[in-house]
Amino acid sequence: MAAPNGAGIVELPAPVNGEAVAAAATDETIRHPGAEEVSAGVREQVEAIDVRRLDRRGRERVLNEALAAAAATTTTTTSQDNYDLHRVGIEVPTVEVRFENLNVVAADIQLGSRALPTLINAARDTIEDLLTKLRIYQPKRRTLTILNNVNGILKPGRMALLLGPPGSGKSTLLKALAGKLDNNLKVTGRVTYNGESVDEFYVQRTAAYVSQTDDHIAELTVRETLDLAARWQGAGQDFAGYMKYAMERENGKSLDTSPEIDAFMKIRGQKHSISTDYVLKILGLDTCADALVGDYMVRGISGGQKKRVTTGEMIVGPRKTFFMDEISTGLDSSTTYWTVKCLGNFVHMRQGIVLMALLQPPPETFELFDDIILLSEGYVVYEGPRTEVLPFFESLGFQLPPRKGVADFLQEVTSRKDQAQYWADDSKPYVYISVPEIAQAFKDSAIGRFVSSAISVQFDKAKGHPEALSRTKYAAPRWELLKTCFQREILLMKRHQFLYVFRTCQVAVVGFVTCTIFTRLRLHPESEIEGNLYLSCLFFGLVHMIFNGISELPLLMFRLPVFYKQRDNMFHPAWAWSLASFLLRVPYSIIESVIWSAVVYYSVGFAPEIWRFFRYVLLLFSVHQMALGMFRTLASVARDMVVATTFASVCLLIIISSGGFIIPKAMVKPWWAWAFWVSPLTYAQRAISVNEFGADRWMKSSTTGNGTVGDNVLKNHSLPTDDRWYWLGVGVLLTYALFLNVVVTLALAFLHPLKKHQATHTGDDSSDEIDKNG
Repeated sequence: MAAPNGAGIVELPAPVNGEAVAAAATDETIRHPGAEEVSAGVREQVEAIDVRRLDRRGRERVLNEALAAAAATTTTTTSQDNYDLHRVGIEVPTVEVRFENLNVVAADIQLGSRALPTLINAARDTIEDLLTKLRIYQPKRRTLTILNNVNGILKPGRMALLLGPPGSGKSTLLKALAGKLDNNLKVTGRVTYNGESVDEFYVQRTAAYVSQTDDHIAELTVRETLDLAARWQGAGQDFAGYMKYAMERENGKSLDTSPEIDAFMKIRGQKHSISTDYVLKILGLDTCADALVGDYMVRGISGGQKKRVTTGEMIVGPRKTFFMDEISTGLDSSTTYWTVKCLGNFVHMRQGIVLMALLQPPPETFELFDDIILLSEGYVVYEGPRTEVLPFFESLGFQLPPRKGVADFLQEVTSRKDQAQYWADDSKPYVYISVPEIAQAFKDSAIGRFVSSAISVQFDKAKGHPEALSRTKYAAPRWELLKTCFQREILLMKRHQFLYVFRTCQVAVVGFVTCTIFTRLRLHPESEIEGNLYLSCLFFGLVHMIFNGISELPLLMFRLPVFYKQRDNMFHPAWAWSLASFLLRVPYSIIESVIWSAVVYYSVGFAPEIWRFFRYVLLLFSVHQMALGMFRTLASVARDMVVATTFASVCLLIIISSGGFIIPKAMVKPWWAWAFWVSPLTYAQRAISVNEFGADRWMKSSTTGNGTVGDNVLKNHSLPTDDRWYWLGVGVLLTYALFLNVVVTLALAFLHPLKKHQATHTGDDSSDEIDKNG
């Protein structure tokens, strides 16, 4: 078997049938040596192929060969590449996480039934908040301690299981360590990464929180979802740097490496998509890689596969610290075991950290973890090696019964209702041992003292790798982030092809109906009566273009959960998505405007000058862009479909009624004058009117009054006659469009989902039951 080439060319043996396995090259030369080597009497052909010419099939074959070679040598690809980096003197960055005296308190919680989300309680909360601010009334509320002075340390290369009954504070601890706690919670204590506080670097890029919910774009495939996440997170960039330096150190050395694994390493340093293929393989998603993710409206993958996509979206990047919250939801025990095993290989070989909360892990999955952190009522009652957890509870007098899972035992032994059944000390009668007493007993134990001493020793920052913590907000350059967002929006527009084709046909059909109603066979520009009919047709065209933008509201609303997840994990900034969406809506606005104008303009019989036709198209384009911006703004600010649609209806009524056609400016009451000038339809109506009635054919003398027919029509509706109002109207509408898209960007950047986590308390001082972040 041929050895890997230090310059980046890897020669792989071809199969006996002559089909060569693609190998990777990182230099500019493409080598096809066609050489033959004799090994144990078997003749093998070798071939080298440039990595830049590897398609998806080639990458998958290299990955499969690497995994097969790793299995044959009782190792993994991650362990092999980690070993290769160490042997050439490259230190892999590692992270150590500590939390000291961490307290999380929920202030001003409701008691009992008052915490239920009912209409009456919501109204009472609003009134109480108002009276509280006026210092008239102080409602009866309490504070609730979710985490009580917890301490711990997470070492690199260790996978810890976070156990605890519901309501013990597991999710709160995971979010506190990942820097994702709600701002309404009062937090004291300290969380450090390599001795640095979480506000000294970008913890959202250093660590990943994998939530219980699965928020994905239904129209994307599994591969596309992970591939986009890999590009935003800069997957392969860190490894590319390592491999570049490693290959420089390899020159002149005789290194014994599996060529299959060496090929995988070098492709991984060049292509982010090989990371996607690798994650698909280890999570068992390669069989559904090209299937749509789907949702309740689009048929897609199963719930268990969707949960693995949620996990894979985070681990596909270069992060090494993961806090996973109930990732086994929807998975069978076999899939859970395989997923945890793959994560364990990642942790052990790449010196990562995984703290995973599972409610009832099966025994075989429980055995995969190195450490156990047991929470109960906000206290840490045990933290240490998995093998020492049962001896600790045996020292307290409790024993694991036969045919009882260790995880179930640990979650029940602290409960007042279940603790007695595990008592095994016959020398003294059973007395309930409270959770604070168990926590204190752990602190006094040998393991507890060891943990305390480890935390007391300050982390030596000089030993920390400079690249272990993320110092930049985003992993990729701004242009790359924008380009990725742009490509995703193009892909989604193709997937929504039916919607856009239907909307385009709708414009044509409505335009055809309009031109049959306002047909030129009955309209002649000779009197003010016909002029009013022309003005009505112009107004209808404007209203139609505004209503055509309302479909943007649900499209954006359904994308918000995915956006918030990616924004909070610093995949991409808000402006990258909003700008890409805005730019891609410009061609469609042009198409709609041209189709409506082509069908309606000359069929109705508007001013025949060609330059007035193009001005008509430009104005409709400006109105459509303004409408798209308005509905996107409502969706991004309201963040709720019912609220957004309600406000959309109100806005449309105000805009149309105050636009100057239904009620002329002369009849608008003084206190409603502001609405007239704020309405964008005011400027659109004035611009489109002067464009039509300023034509020469409307300059005939009126038979019913003074002046020309065109001027009389405009003056009767309090519309201006100066042609400058056309360009003023277009300018105001485009300014509205830009302003509203800026508001969309700001709303996406600073607002959070409408999700109120309400802690509850039964009202009994002896009870510590909560319903928050359990």
